[in-house]
Amino acid sequence: MFVQQDEFEQQLPILKQAVEDALALAKSEGVSGAEVAISRQQGLSVSMRKGEVDTLEFNQDGALGISVYMGHQKGSASTSDLSKEALSQAVKAAVHIASHTSEDPCNGPADKSWLATEVPDLDLYHPQAMDVEHAIAVASRAEAVALAHDPRIVNSDGATFGTHNGTRVYGNSHGFLHGYRSSRHSLSCVVIGSEGEQMQRDYGYSVARDPAALWSAEKVGEEAARKTVERLGGRKLDTCSVPVLFSPEMAGGFVSHLVAAISGSNLYRQSSFLLDQLGEKIFPEFFNITERPHLPRALGSSPFDSEGVATVERDIISDGVLQSYLLTSYAARKMGMASTGHAGGIHNWQVASTDGDQKALLQKMGKGLLVTEVMGQGVNIVTGDYSRGAAGFWVENGEIQFPVEEITIAGNLKDMFQQIVAVGNDVDYRGAMHSGSILLENMRVAGN
Repeated sequence: MFVQQDEFEQQLPILKQAVEDALALAKSEGVSGAEVAISRQQGLSVSMRKGEVDTLEFNQDGALGISVYMGHQKGSASTSDLSKEALSQAVKAAVHIASHTSEDPCNGPADKSWLATEVPDLDLYHPQAMDVEHAIAVASRAEAVALAHDPRIVNSDGATFGTHNGTRVYGNSHGFLHGYRSSRHSLSCVVIGSEGEQMQRDYGYSVARDPAALWSAEKVGEEAARKTVERLGGRKLDTCSVPVLFSPEMAGGFVSHLVAAISGSNLYRQSSFLLDQLGEKIFPEFFNITERPHLPRALGSSPFDSEGVATVERDIISDGVLQSYLLTSYAARKMGMASTGHAGGIHNWQVASTDGDQKALLQKMGKGLLVTEVMGQGVNIVTGDYSRGAAGFWVENGEIQFPVEEITIAGNLKDMFQQIVAVGNDVDYRGAMHSGSILLENMRVAGN
């Protein structure tokens, strides 16, 4: 049965008790260590297409997962049933599995000294009533605005409004037991445009912890329509080597390749093009990235990572120099280092701006390619080789000339990082990577 919102908000102490019970059961089995995590989510998602409800979904899910350690042997099990009997069965199953696994000296809960000792309230929980009529009205308005924006908008792929709440608790045998609630609300719209024989599709979206911070339905619909119309009349380019400007949405994805390259799992497997680069200059001197995990209401904020390790503000790149790897407790032990609190991902990376908005960067570029979409999986983190399908706009004299499609941009990430010329102040905050447009000195563009 779907839990009412007021009842859902009472779940934090219930989930903490379940984690505490599971840890006690594990201790009674004589294990040397244990960790338990539980999450519960509920939400509503409504999708409209051409004024009609396309999908209407309520979701409520979650489970408790436990890992036990017998020396350096590890076993894991999970259950969605929080009764004492079910918890006992899950613990026994984990112990049984551990008894049959091989030892790994890097196994175990995060060291006690790494754990968060304070859990700040980051204002992440802003629930909204699961109101179907409201969701329908907002999604319908976004789609209607998009369809009315321009006669060249001829069809819709739908508009979706979603509101989701979650509760997460983590505890381990070091005595750590904490949890917090969070919310996430979103609105998106996708429409199709046509001109002559050509058709294009694009989207607009907004996402926030607080529903009051969402873009209006009008703004989302207008963005979807504007971007779609702007893509009509796309052309191919002749193969060339030119400066490339990544839009803010694409810039965040570009920088995210750094995340994979400095993550412990790739480093200790010797599967990264940035091996042994800690303390080395891998970007231009003006380039800086700071991680700020405790920003109120931010989408990437968290008081601790998924192992209970404290999240702290840190420099990732300072004056172009790599200051930190991204390590879970297992990776840290593998590498003889300390955990950096990155089990579960990054927390609000802020790429420092060096220049003005996108218009200013187009002027700075003069002639080249503005990339607004990339496609495909052509990124090799082992070698750094980069080759992806792309679309965007051709620029001359600092002004957009025409849309571009069916091209490929290529380079090597190590070189691309060094070739960054500027970072705009047109920052996209709709995620855990906060970056403005990024201008690169040169890339290979393959076309005709």
